[in-house]
Amino acid sequence: MPVSETDVVVVGAGLAGLVATAELADAGKRVVLLEQEPEASFGGQAWWSFGGLFLVDSPEQRRLRVHDSLELARQDWFGTAAFDRPEDHWPRLWAEAYLQFAAGEKRAWLRSQGVGFFPVVGWAERGGYTATGHGNSVPRFHIVWGTGPGVVEPFARRVRAAVDRGLVQLRFRSRVTELVVSDGAVTGVRGTVLEASDVARGEASSRVEVEPFEIGAQAVVVTSGGIGGNHELVRRNWPARLGPVPQRLLSGVPAHVDGHMLEATEAAGAHLINRDRMWHYTEGIANHSPVWARHGIRILPGPSSLWLDATGKRLPVPLFPGFDTLGTLAHIGQTGHEHTWFVATEKIVEKEFALSGSEQNPDLTGKDVRLLLNRVRSGVSGPVQAFLDRGEDFVVARTLPELVAGMNRITGGQPEVPLARVEEEVVARDREIAHPFTKDMQITAIRGARSYLGDKLIRVAPPHRLLDPEAGPLIAVRLNLLTRKTLGGLETDLSGRVLRPGGQAFAGLYAAGEVAGFGGGGMHGYRSLEGTFLGGCLFSGRTAGRALAAEL
Repeated sequence: MPVSETDVVVVGAGLAGLVATAELADAGKRVVLLEQEPEASFGGQAWWSFGGLFLVDSPEQRRLRVHDSLELARQDWFGTAAFDRPEDHWPRLWAEAYLQFAAGEKRAWLRSQGVGFFPVVGWAERGGYTATGHGNSVPRFHIVWGTGPGVVEPFARRVRAAVDRGLVQLRFRSRVTELVVSDGAVTGVRGTVLEASDVARGEASSRVEVEPFEIGAQAVVVTSGGIGGNHELVRRNWPARLGPVPQRLLSGVPAHVDGHMLEATEAAGAHLINRDRMWHYTEGIANHSPVWARHGIRILPGPSSLWLDATGKRLPVPLFPGFDTLGTLAHIGQTGHEHTWFVATEKIVEKEFALSGSEQNPDLTGKDVRLLLNRVRSGVSGPVQAFLDRGEDFVVARTLPELVAGMNRITGGQPEVPLARVEEEVVARDREIAHPFTKDMQITAIRGARSYLGDKLIRVAPPHRLLDPEAGPLIAVRLNLLTRKTLGGLETDLSGRVLRPGGQAFAGLYAAGEVAGFGGGGMHGYRSLEGTFLGGCLFSGRTAGRALAAEL
């Protein structure tokens, strides 16, 4: 088998791989960028994303009178991460470095490459605990103008320009199966070329092998993503703290996000840490037009929907929509059932239901200002209306008895939701709306959210009774568990060098993005503040690319 040579092999053409490749090429290094999927999937998972980025003390925040600081962001991050293991040494350092980046040059660096931002900053993972606990104290979720494709495009453009200069080779349909290790150092990769495939982005591609390949290099950068498309691996790593291993999961990522390179890199001698830390959503809905198997979309909820478990019982404080993803996931695991319900009105849905994914937000993705204006007008958005019309998890009804009957039809009564219980929860909640005082902490949270201009304008509906006929019809949504991110990964130092189990650097081997836990093997710790996954790919890809370029 002939062996080709280059300076660096980058494995995976997602966002982290594109950033690392662009930085290496800008430094004059020759790079072979390998990707097992067809060219249609160039840019990886990032292309599908909503395009949210975590920034600290940005101009967008200040224009909305949001007062943020590095100190407050650090308090929120470390209160959320809850680092508690000896192997959290490098993740802690990566977290601090990322905070400095998010509060410093991140926005200017992106702006210099043409990345713009939607002016309203979102408030994700609101927490609901004490000041030192989980959650964002202030809105920090900055949506890129163009969503995921808008994040990917500048780096794809830089890589393609480097191809034109003869510095980068793009090799699609190249599946790496092992790292070549010589005298304790990584000196290349081996794998197989897969047959050509014309499937669309995200669709499952053929795994028929055509021929083997081997590429020698001074270094290899692994940027191959996580495990969210491999439900067997997700279940194998599922931690007891999140409850029983789920039997029914939707996929928030394509099937090729399978953890293959994590296992191959570990087999070569790399240290994989925090594999039990992961980030999965509780507000998943089955896509009415699926691209990949078990394709789920996440509802990005405002705080007003009534959240019920599978038996119709209200979720406890502070497990309100948008407050604590993994706290909610752990609670669901204790209920004996894997789904929950939102009960809302059309007025809530039209203001508060956003959908994850670039393809679900044509106004932001397409940079269509006229279409974007619909977000401040009355009426349900087109993508959400498509789910109301065609989604298998949705019930629309004029009366509460009709709504509950529809909920039970969806699940086949497994378990049955008692009308009396739902009615008790709804009526009790509605009584609390009728006066300016309340003991209901969700209503307090809704009123507090509307004190923020961004929420009042486009995100949070005015408080109203669920049974108010002027706010109807009533809408119920079955919510499913949805796989998404790996929070652990390959342990790396602050240069992106992969470490061996003893803590020494693995010569010739770097990693970035989700495969490295977005830095260090898990810079998020146990939980995320959101907007930090794309940012983690950007930062770790840039760090690894620049450090390796300086070393060669």
